[in-house]
Amino acid sequence: MARSLIGPRIRDRRRALGLTQASLAARVEISASYLNLIEANKRNIGGALLQRIAAELGLAVEEVDGAAERRLLADLVEVAAERPLADLGLDARSANDLAGRHAPWAHALVRLNRARLDREQAVSALSDRLSHDPFLGEAVHRLLTQAAAIRSSIEILETVEDLPTERRRRFVDIVAEESRGLAQLAQSLAAFFDAGHGARAVTPVEEVDDFLFDHDNHFPELEAAGQGLRAQAKLASGVEQGLIAYLARAHGIDAASFAIPASTSAETRRFLLAREAAERFERGRHLDAILAQARQLSSEAARARARRVLAGYLAAAALWPYDEFLAAASEARYDIEELAVRFGASFEQVCHRLATLRRPGAGGIPFALLRVDAAGFVTKRLPLADLPLPRHGSACPLWAVYAAFQSPGTLVRQLVEFPGGERHFFIARTVDKARAAYPLPRRTLSLMLACDALHADRTVYARGLDVSSGVPGVPVGPNCRLCSRRECAHRQEDPIIGA
Repeated sequence: MARSLIGPRIRDRRRALGLTQASLAARVEISASYLNLIEANKRNIGGALLQRIAAELGLAVEEVDGAAERRLLADLVEVAAERPLADLGLDARSANDLAGRHAPWAHALVRLNRARLDREQAVSALSDRLSHDPFLGEAVHRLLTQAAAIRSSIEILETVEDLPTERRRRFVDIVAEESRGLAQLAQSLAAFFDAGHGARAVTPVEEVDDFLFDHDNHFPELEAAGQGLRAQAKLASGVEQGLIAYLARAHGIDAASFAIPASTSAETRRFLLAREAAERFERGRHLDAILAQARQLSSEAARARARRVLAGYLAAAALWPYDEFLAAASEARYDIEELAVRFGASFEQVCHRLATLRRPGAGGIPFALLRVDAAGFVTKRLPLADLPLPRHGSACPLWAVYAAFQSPGTLVRQLVEFPGGERHFFIARTVDKARAAYPLPRRTLSLMLACDALHADRTVYARGLDVSSGVPGVPVGPNCRLCSRRECAHRQEDPIIGA
């Protein structure tokens, strides 16, 4: 969604509220003439001023700057890429008109598509269960065996008229016994499915994604609460011992009761302790207050997942205070390894914290974050408004997040250019998770930070790399179905959009 919509959106909302330019300008402490230039799209606007205007108009910032529309547009493009719609010849570019003119209908289409994906996931999971679960296989075999025994016994009782009394009683007992077994089996099957062994819904994950996106992955309330937790746990004097003492003192929890594997790294162990403390800090009221306003979370599963995410955010805010971390990141030019050593954090923890430095007027580089496993499955995503990340399936195979698997442990940097001319800077590296036990293989994931190419030279990773606007980037796309580069040698399927 073009940024040129900001001015008209401010003007239309102001008029709908019956405000004059002079009155609104006075409220946000600018001149009426300057507001007139903003509404005429002759002045760019952002930061604190955009926040003040949005507040006076009773709108969320994303409703003013078009971030919500850009996200809706990305969702519609994904809808157009779905295989059941391939024969309709949908032009993904026309989604812009639908999102701009008929937003409620566009939201309805996105919601229906997510419901369809949810049902498909459920059917697929149930099909796999029926085909491969040993309990179900044995249960079906027993069901057929018992039903056959009952049927045979009833046929004998019905067809043999001169059956002796003793034998008749025997067949009646068989019918009764097998019927009881059949009833017990039915109860076992019902309990099996009630226990959640069926389908795993995808909707809660997407709802949490939307929740984080709407908050720009930044929660000022948790940043402040993190300072309180840090002080109470006396983390400045020692992180791990401080957390252990705090949990014992404030909540009566013995750290020895935590089932943290011995192979867990020190960085991960500290974070797990911090998250445990965060979930209990002031009885969780900070987490509950945010969740109470989370209109995106419609299910208990989504709320539980979001609460866990918020607890992790609060833990990070306590371990690595915002102002101190931002200052260090700027000084180190966002050198992830240097920040990891300085703050006693892992590579992934530093990347995640960098993606939360979005305080209006005092933010760091706006980073998107993507984590995938070796099969390309997305296990974590924090998108940007101008860089939507895939919800389902994989992204473009040329992205650095996949190239990192070719050189494990080595940081891969990449200047990329999308078909529409958008340029981004990618930084990716593999991370190894703790091996559960021998002889299980190690679990390797790839983690990628991405930002607008305009910010690349603020990072240490642009050193020796020409990132100026005249230098072409690696030609990439969102994924094959949404990329118009028809001659790409890495293409795996036909695009649904024109050249």
